[in-house]
Parts: sequence; structure tokens; C-alpha cells
Amino acid sequence: MTTRDERLRTVLTLLTAWSALAGAALVGAAPASGMEGTDAGTSAAAKVLVDKALAPGITYKELDVPAARGVARAHVLSVDLSNRHVRVDLLHSAAVASRAAVSRLAEAQGALAGVNGDFFDITETQHPGVEATGATVGPAIANGRVLKAAVPDGQRFGPALPPGTTTKDVLGVGLDGRARLDSLALDGSVRSSRGRWALGGLNQYALPQGSIGAFTSAWGGVSRKRATCGTDIDRAAPCGTDTYEVTVRRGHVVSVAGTPGSGPIASGTTVLVGREAGAQRLRGLVKGQAVRIQHWLVAAGTRIRYRFAIGGCPVLTHGQPLPGLNDTTSAVRTAVGIANKGRRLLLLALDGAPAFRTGLTIAEVAHTMRTLGSVDALSLDGGGSTTMVARKPGAGAVSVLNHPSDGAERPVPNGIGVFSHG
Repeated sequence: MTTRDERLRTVLTLLTAWSALAGAALVGAAPASGMEGTDAGTSAAAKVLVDKALAPGITYKELDVPAARGVARAHVLSVDLSNRHVRVDLLHSAAVASRAAVSRLAEAQGALAGVNGDFFDITETQHPGVEATGATVGPAIANGRVLKAAVPDGQRFGPALPPGTTTKDVLGVGLDGRARLDSLALDGSVRSSRGRWALGGLNQYALPQGSIGAFTSAWGGVSRKRATCGTDIDRAAPCGTDTYEVTVRRGHVVSVAGTPGSGPIASGTTVLVGREAGAQRLRGLVKGQAVRIQHWLVAAGTRIRYRFAIGGCPVLTHGQPLPGLNDTTSAVRTAVGIANKGRRLLLLALDGAPAFRTGLTIAEVAHTMRTLGSVDALSLDGGGSTTMVARKPGAGAVSVLNHPSDGAERPVPNGIGVFSHG
């Protein structure tokens, strides 16, 4: 029979062992639902290969992440938005309908680092004679300037949208300097003596059926015909035959055409493209007629004004992965996460080298972003588009940090740029 002191020593020994095991299990654990990390931590299973500062408020990590189909190598930028010397903005070419390598975009805008951005119109094999525009799926705002709105959900390029998400979903940084996931809808109109009509599109490669879209100088010189192809639920549907185009310069109609045209659009000029019912309305406008066109993007829930916004696919909200995320198809991916109540961004780009090309599923991306400290996260374009660049301390130019799976950088329409100002 044991004494009272012996029993007490046994209980204390068990409690000490349990505490040690519980503490070990919590090391590197993902944040609980609704909680967020204050820095880019890593899970206990991940192996950190590189961890260094690029500039005040900006750090870079390279790590190996175990996945269902093998190890994925991840490149992660942690960006402190509360640092007054740090900001993020849209990397983009001079035109919405154009593409360039991420390194070229970053160099042109003076970014310290960056990743590729939104999914885009990369091929038009279903529409013979129609060129791919290279324009992105979702909305885009650069330095407070609205560049474009979102295409209809059925016209999206990229993986299937999770339930409850749309092409209007964005990650944005407001005028208050904090990052958020939001939804940006186009609010615009065309007014003339013939009446007032709602705008269905702004500088986008696909217009809703029966609508009128506006194209400005930000669009570029690519043909606008693609905007009248497909339907709201079928991207591959034939191009519409009932179309009309009206060019408005300084508030007056200067020309009309029966089919969408191409070529650069001058500053102060807007080209209106209509399909079906939208085309019928535009036919009522004649040369010399006064027309007033207005357009802006409205944040659906927050009414926040955004200085920067980029489209993508939400995968994590309030610390929880979205239901219905694909957990079978692995690929090289890019993602961006929000931590520390919107004061920190986490940019992730997987490596496309042959040894790591299997990558992650979308569900694994959500889990990885959560483990890194994100409470909300957006999946960006992946595969051959996935690219992360940075200017290393002492270097005169940015270099590519990951291995693009195509063997070289793929030209993309936009990205997220990280800027450091002394």
C-alpha cells in the first residue's frame, strides 16, 4: 500500500508530464478560430530554410511545407502595414489589357518586392478570330484610381469559385492603411436625352448579357470584341451578333459603329459597347448628342474607400477555411493573407522547381495561410503565373525568388507590389 506522500508525488509527476506534452503540441499550432497571429510564424512541421529582413517592416522566409502529395517549397513575404515606410499597391502595365513579367512591373514602379496577381483572360480557343485580352477577372484599383470592374461569374478563368464567393471579391487596403477582404461592385450610368441606363461593365473582357460596358484609355488598344462573347454562365458560348459601339469624347457622341473596334482610346474619351438589349439602347444615340458617363466601385458591406484592390478567390475568412474548397487538385499557387487586424500582409508563392511542382491543393493553401498567421486569405493566379520577386539588400534590381514552373516568368496583367520608402 502506498503512503499519502508517495501518491502525491505520483500525481505531481503525471501533471508535469502532461504539461510538457501539451506545451509541445501547441508549438507552432495554427491560430484558433477568430484569432490572429501578429507575425508570420510557421507550423512545427514546416522547415525554415531562409529567414531574413529585406527592409524595415518587410521580411522574407523560405520554408518547406509537408503536403498530401509531397513537400511544397514556399516563399513568404511578411509586410508590416503599420510601418510608415511601407506600403503595398497594384503592380500593373500601362494598359489593363496587357501583360508583363512581375520583375519588369516591379522595376518599372520601383517596388522592393512583389508577387503575381489575379486570374486573367489567357486564351480564347473557343472563339476563333478573337484574341485573348490578357485582362484580369476581378476589380482593380491602383493608387486610388479605379482601373476595371469584374466580369460575370460564368466568364471567369481559373478554378471553380467556392460557394458564396464571386468575381467581385477582392483584397484591398483602405485609406486607413488596413487590409480587408471585400466585394467591389460597379455602380455607373449613361445619361442622355434618351434616358438613363446602368453600366454593366468597365474595362473588362466580358460584359453581362444585354448590358452596356464602358472602355476608357486605361483599357489599351486590344480589340473590344471579346466583351461580347460568351454568356453569364458559359464563357465558351459564341460571340454575340447584336452589338453596337458609341464613342463619346468630352461629353458628346463623336462616332458610332455596328461592331466593337480596337486601337488605343484617347484620354477624355469613353467607348461604350452594347450587346443585345444594351446594343439596342445605344442605337438611339446620334453624333453630336450630349452624353454623361459616370462609374465607380462600391464596397458591398463596408463602404470603405480603397487605395489598392486586387481580385482573387477567398479561401479563408475569420480564421476558418471556406466550405467546399478543392482538396484533391494540387498545383503551384500564389496567395495573400491578412493578419494582425489588417495591419500585416503575408504574401505566399510556391516554388515551381521539378522537385516541388506538385504544390498544394486550395484547401492546403487555406490551411497553410492560417498556420502562417492569417485570419483572412485570398488565392491568386497560380501555375506558370506564380512568381515572387524582391530586391535583396545591396542589390540594384529585383530578382526572382522562386522557380516559375514554366522555366521563366510568365507575363501577367497585375500583381501586388511591396514598397519601402526611407
